[in-house]
Formats: sequence, C-alpha cells, structure tokens
Amino acid sequence: MWIKRIKIKNFRNYKEQEIKLEKNINIFYGENAQGKTNIIEAIFLCGLGKSFRAKKDFEMIKLNEENAVVEIEFEKTDRNGKIKIQLENKKKIYLNEIKIKKLSELLGNLNIVIFTPDDINILKGEPQNRRRFLDIMISQLRPNYIHILNLYLKTMEQRNKYLKQIREEQKQEELLEIWDEKLADYAIKIYEYRKEFINKIIKKIEKIHNAITNKKEKIELKYITECDDKEKYLKLLKERRKLDIIKGFTTKGIHRDDFMIYINDKEINIYGSQGQNRTAMLTLKLAELQVIYDDVGEYPILLLDDFMSELDKTRRKNFLENIRDTQVIITGTEKLDIENLNYLEYNVSNGQVIK
Repeated sequence: MWIKRIKIKNFRNYKEQEIKLEKNINIFYGENAQGKTNIIEAIFLCGLGKSFRAKKDFEMIKLNEENAVVEIEFEKTDRNGKIKIQLENKKKIYLNEIKIKKLSELLGNLNIVIFTPDDINILKGEPQNRRRFLDIMISQLRPNYIHILNLYLKTMEQRNKYLKQIREEQKQEELLEIWDEKLADYAIKIYEYRKEFINKIIKKIEKIHNAITNKKEKIELKYITECDDKEKYLKLLKERRKLDIIKGFTTKGIHRDDFMIYINDKEINIYGSQGQNRTAMLTLKLAELQVIYDDVGEYPILLLDDFMSELDKTRRKNFLENIRDTQVIITGTEKLDIENLNYLEYNVSNGQVIK
C-alpha cells in the first residue's frame, strides 16, 4: 500500500498544498517549525481519524480559518482509495466520496506505523503510553476492538459514578454487580485482542533486535494483566469493592494493563541506557510493521518524524534494510544520505513544500 497524493487546506500552517509522493522513500527536510511534522500529522489523521499530538480537532485548523480539509489518495494491491477529512464544528470523514458514520469504518483502510521523538516515553514513561501503542496497532487491524474498548471505558465511568453515590448517598452496594458483570465481559474481550497481538510481537522482536544490534543484546517482552480470566477478575472486583468506594474509582481492570521490555534480563525502563531504549523502541515498531504485513498482506505506511537523526550510521543502515518494499515518509532538519535506495526529497519552508 502507498500514498500517491496528499492535499491539505487550512491545516496547521498550510494555506493550500498538494504533494505527490514517491512509492518508496520520501524525505521532508527544513528548519524547525516550518510544517514538516504537520504532513505526518495529516497522514496519521487520515489513517486513524485523530491526531497523535492534538487533543482537540480545532487545534489543527489554521489560525483565523473556520475549517480545514485533508485529502489522501492511496493505492493497494486490489484497489485504489480516497480519504477526506473535514475539520470544522463537527468532524466529517469521507471514504471514497461517501460520508461514514462510525470511526470503525475508516480504521484499516490506511494502515500506519509512526515513529516520533517522544516514542522513547512508550518504554520509559507511564503504562498508559504502552497501552496506547497497543490500542493504535490493534484498532487498525481489528476495528471492533476500539468499539469494545470504548464500551469498557463507558461502563467503568458509570461504575465510578455509582461508587461515589454509594460513598456520598449510601446507595446499595449490591447493585455494583451489574456494572461488574458488564465490565468483566468487555475486559476479557479486550484482553484476548491484546494477548493475540502481543504474542505476534513476541515472535518478531528477537530476530529484528538481533539484526539491529548485531546480536549484542537479548530482548524479551512480558504482558502484565489481571484480566485473563473472567471469574478471577469478578472476584478481584469484589475484593477491592470497599477500597473502590473509598477512592471513588475502579482500581483494577484492563485499563491498568501493561507490558515490560527486558534487555539482557534487565527491565529497560529502569536499567536501559538512552540508546538501548531507542533501539528497543525501533524493534517494537518494526515488529508492529511486520505484524500488520502478516495480517493484511501489505506493508503499512511508515512515518518517521525527526527520528533518523537519533540513529548512528550503522543502526540507520540496519534499520533501512528492514523496511524495503515499504513507503516511508521521513522528516528532519537536514538532507539524508541514503545509499542504494530510491527516494525523493522535499524542502519545507514556512508552510510551503518544494520537490
């Protein structure tokens, strides 16, 4: 799969721009704050229906404008496609000129793997960063996953509200069992999705990490959950009930899941160097790329936002060897010297892209 053309209007610092892309590697270079990452964000928006950095859609609309439009034409082995997203009071999404009603109808049409400088926080930061990594990957391949996850979160919100009512208004504790049952049903389904894809990643990471580090490091991944069995989770909710009432929120559940990366048998977030964390993140993202390929039979679009500059020449070469047959969009402050590969370069300056 590859993106042929991007059109953006009133998006971030762009007034109006059309960009034709190369099938393999596309490099956007220029000084900081010129609009390079905005191109990455526009592609991500069309793949997942939301930004990877803006909390609100209106943040992506150019200052003093009322709406923004992003349009992408892409090609797969079996069909061509077009995605158009209009940002205004209410976001409108069109797939092949037809307005869609649910986000799940968009997911999976344009598969994406993204690297950003902040990705090191996936391993070094809080568990929600790692859950978000899983959520983005799984939702592209199993659109129903995000629907079930939203049902779980909505049920938990209702349960939390009732916990506060028990504490403050002396409501009946027994009625919590209604929420507990629903919560457990959704939690087990989410666990099954996550476990499936974590197992697929585990099968990939050792080989990839060996290639990147020349077999100098051993990598492992372990999934941490308390929701692998419905009855066990219901029992846990019951045991924690008094504490949940005191706190006013649900203290255990699939929303607390995590995974841990080990390098040479040591937890990377505690003992790993900056370089080891970055290389492990690279391995994890390349494993994601391979898992998507195995599932859909085509490589996803690879978005590298100011990431290549973080790698030395050897690791950059090893990395590029792992992404052949993949369309790559790279941003950076300088031109990249890439040997033996076809690529196009674009200079970005003040919201203008010059090929």
